[in-house]
Amino acid sequence: MLVLAFDTATPAVTAALHDGTRVLAESTTVDARRHGELLAPAIEAVLAESGASLGEVTAVVAGAGPGPYTGLRVGLITARALGATLGVPVFGICTLDALAYATESADPFVVVTDARRKELFWARYGDARTRVDGPRVARPHDVPDGLPIVGVRLYEEIVGEVSGPEHPSAGALAAFAAERLAGLTPEQALAVARLPEGRIDSEEAAQGRGVLGPAVPIYLRRPDAQIPGAPKKVTA
Repeated sequence: MLVLAFDTATPAVTAALHDGTRVLAESTTVDARRHGELLAPAIEAVLAESGASLGEVTAVVAGAGPGPYTGLRVGLITARALGATLGVPVFGICTLDALAYATESADPFVVVTDARRKELFWARYGDARTRVDGPRVARPHDVPDGLPIVGVRLYEEIVGEVSGPEHPSAGALAAFAAERLAGLTPEQALAVARLPEGRIDSEEAAQGRGVLGPAVPIYLRRPDAQIPGAPKKVTA
């Protein structure tokens, strides 16, 4: 097993390589405006550091969000392109799940990331591997309280103290994927990667749809762009 994982759903552009036992190499740069420029060099860097070639990769995993549209699509489109080129399965994992997994917590907590528009993406976990609610998008005041919070520290004055990793780690993403792939036969893994494509909206995402799924973006908002209506009549 050689899993190439990366995430571009937050300001962090992060990539890692995992051999099924450990993370061989990882690269992370925080820059919200250069996802498209930074991802390919990050992938090249982890391959070079590990001494592996792209042709040795057996699976590609991308953070599926939720996240801002442009950055999120960079990672998912790159994952699909690499999978098609290499002839290997491509998977998506909720970015909040990767953040949760990195905590290694055995206790309940909430993960938050920046949703812009003065909102947060959030999900609640029973432990580092178990999402029990979300992902959802809400104003900071509406994020569940009474539990430790992990992730972005934008609204601590509202949600309370935030600890743990602020951005996802591709090393955690790769390790989580490798752990789940180890429990699947090759046929089962291919079946997961080939699930019907399409939008994963908030209702489907809240129902789980599996930690390991197809490389499909998780959108929690409707698109900003709308089909224009009929032109208004001009009167004299």
